[in-house]
Amino acid sequence: MSLYQKIGEIGSKYIGKHLLFKHGFNLSPMYRRSTGRITDVSKDLLNIKMKLPINYKNRNYVNAIFGGSMFSSVDPIPMVQLMNLLGDDYVVWDKSAEIFFKRPAKENLYAEFSYTLEELEEIKKSVEQKNEIEIIKKTTLTNKDQSQTYCEVNKTIYVADKAFYKAKRAKRKKSSS
Repeated sequence: MSLYQKIGEIGSKYIGKHLLFKHGFNLSPMYRRSTGRITDVSKDLLNIKMKLPINYKNRNYVNAIFGGSMFSSVDPIPMVQLMNLLGDDYVVWDKSAEIFFKRPAKENLYAEFSYTLEELEEIKKSVEQKNEIEIIKKTTLTNKDQSQTYCEVNKTIYVADKAFYKAKRAKRKKSSS
């Protein structure tokens, strides 16, 4: 269990898990460096909003938001969100990512991350049938009114049954020794 998971386990007993998610991300050194900020988390964790304000910390050579800031501000959220939604019976890992820059961003950017209850049920059902799956979550960074898209990020996320994953790792470890 990571330090962040331990803090989450203890902290959620005192404040809502959604508030802990928001403030935990915003205070975390690894996320603060992205210059992104979580602005809203629904109580059920199904919907999360973030803002990437343009400022001196993330402007590049041409005064647009640095592409690394765009990516790092959205990178951890879909995986951590899904981990919290599925619970401890599943292993969830980022597997790969693609980023597509559409235009230079010279204004604040916004993104929304969401899972539906139907999507979660489908993930659980697929994992039950196949033991492990990969899903792709698409995130777009837009202006405030969502009329302009500046960047798209596709994250491939691996999801497995925890017991299956442990057995798979043990088998792999045994065969390599």
